[in-house]
Amino acid sequence: MFKVLFLMLLLLAGLVAGPYLSGKQGYVLISTADYNIEMSIPTLVVFFVVSLAVIYLLQWLVSRFFKMSNNTYHWFSRRKRVKAEKQTMAGLIKMNEGDYSKAEKLIAKNAKHAPEPVLNFIKAAEAAQQKGDDLNANHYLMEATKLAGNDNLVVEIARARIMLMQGKVSAARSAIDSLLVACPHNPEVLRLAVDIYLQSKAYAHLDELYNRVENRLNYSNEQLLALKHTIEDGLQDEKLNEEGVDGLLAWWKAQSRARHNDPYAQIGMLKRLLAANDHESAYDFALDGAKRVDAKADKLALLEQLPLLQWEKNNKLIKVLEKQLVNCDDAQLQVAYSRTLGYLNARIDAFEQAKTYLDNLISEPALSQAADYTMAAYVYEQLGDHSGAQKIREQGLTQAMGKTPNPVPAQPALIEAPKA
Repeated sequence: MFKVLFLMLLLLAGLVAGPYLSGKQGYVLISTADYNIEMSIPTLVVFFVVSLAVIYLLQWLVSRFFKMSNNTYHWFSRRKRVKAEKQTMAGLIKMNEGDYSKAEKLIAKNAKHAPEPVLNFIKAAEAAQQKGDDLNANHYLMEATKLAGNDNLVVEIARARIMLMQGKVSAARSAIDSLLVACPHNPEVLRLAVDIYLQSKAYAHLDELYNRVENRLNYSNEQLLALKHTIEDGLQDEKLNEEGVDGLLAWWKAQSRARHNDPYAQIGMLKRLLAANDHESAYDFALDGAKRVDAKADKLALLEQLPLLQWEKNNKLIKVLEKQLVNCDDAQLQVAYSRTLGYLNARIDAFEQAKTYLDNLISEPALSQAADYTMAAYVYEQLGDHSGAQKIREQGLTQAMGKTPNPVPAQPALIEAPKA
């Protein structure tokens, strides 16, 4: 616009000055080695204006040509980008449908023209891995690494996940260890670390990671509790299998107060010590657990293990359990207490007390077990009541066959159990 205005002003100046200079045109001589060019001043002005107009026209034509080329280039680029977006969406849909072969082709076909080509190559690698093509999966990861450059966190996470899918647990664990050093609080890294450590049974690493998982990941309370229980079981089994009972007890002494006060961990130690036939150490855990455990679920889990305890010096434990039974008004817990006290009293030859509790136990057929009838029959025999023992065995047999047994006569109330 400015150029056109400038030319118009020059022409206007020529129109104004032309009549004035009509009689005073002057003389201009342009001399070179071979040529002499003579013209008047108005002719020179007209020549200058025409030259400028030609130059401006050429400039406009050249810029117009390059602008058209640029627009053409952008049109083709935009067309490729739109096509890549459509193929990416179609590929993701196919991936969700389980058609991984088609998904891989659609996502990878125009990946370099997609808005986020790195993510396209990662998704193509996951699709290739889902159909078992390790070679293509690794190829797509290499392409993603080239495009990502130094900012390759998402690629390394995908690499670790794909190695885990390939069954290369050791390699995946090495990769996640490096990622945890570089990004210790990244949620996706933590989530992947949990999966890898669970598969590699690296319970000690999971134990170190648990607080970060609890604070950073949106796991539900049930998921966190399940993970915590898995860690406890894994650590205790690992110590028992590798170092035996002594190693397990030494490990327990070195643990934090929080773990010592955890009912699940205490009951887990009791269970493993009983399985290892270390009843003396198991008795300490049983007595401590009986005093500490309050929740019904934990109490039931503890009472489930106590009938297996074979330690003759269990009088203190019996007294604690009898006191708790007197104050218990839950039918399920009462049955569990009766089973435990019946078995523990039988182990110390207190058969009269054992009989009372076992009679109370088998009076609840829905909650009694086959071993309960066997133990009750044994107690009856030790007391010289062989006919009663035979009736108990018949009652157990009918119970095992799914029939309603005849009740044992003269059963005292549960809460009136005598002191041992």
